[in-house]
Amino acid sequence: MLSAALQEATGRIGLRPTPGGFGTPAFPTDGGDRRLRVLGTELVIEDRQGTRATLLTSLREVAAFAEVEAGAPTSVYTPTTALDLDRPLGVEAEPATALAGWFALVSDALEAFRTEHADLEPATSQLWPEHFDLATTAGEVNYGGSPGDEGHADPYLYIGPWTPREGSFWNEPFGASRSWSEVPDAEAALAFLQQGFAALTA
Repeated sequence: MLSAALQEATGRIGLRPTPGGFGTPAFPTDGGDRRLRVLGTELVIEDRQGTRATLLTSLREVAAFAEVEAGAPTSVYTPTTALDLDRPLGVEAEPATALAGWFALVSDALEAFRTEHADLEPATSQLWPEHFDLATTAGEVNYGGSPGDEGHADPYLYIGPWTPREGSFWNEPFGASRSWSEVPDAEAALAFLQQGFAALTA
């Protein structure tokens, strides 16, 4: 829903980590700039009318509150989950906080990595809604962090070179990963990204 609102206004779908959660960058509307974000168990709207919030109950109720159409931007990608407007979202505070912390850690590491490798002109780090990972691309390599997927029960960092690599560092079919249990802070996350960069350039 957030990426669909952003796509309608700007043609882009990439979200951003925000304090306590994630959301859109500010985007233009007829009534001025607007931003939608998830903070814990709430949807927060920021615009000229001020800041207001509502609990994440169902897509129908949240979309009505935000005055946007519920559902993914299907012209950009095909959603993998059915759109059930009235299904309770069931967002819980503790895992929401943990997820926000993970994205903040990954964001800090990616920004440090982008700064150190500015010569590669890395892409802006974005939270991609179709698979919900935060990532940048530099030199035909994807660097990012995922909240988990079918192959990974826990959040993990990853490095995905466009061209497959061989060697002890590369522990995934797509490249390399490290579970969040092995990454206690942004410094450790950056060290993994730098280790992968070194392996790529050796």
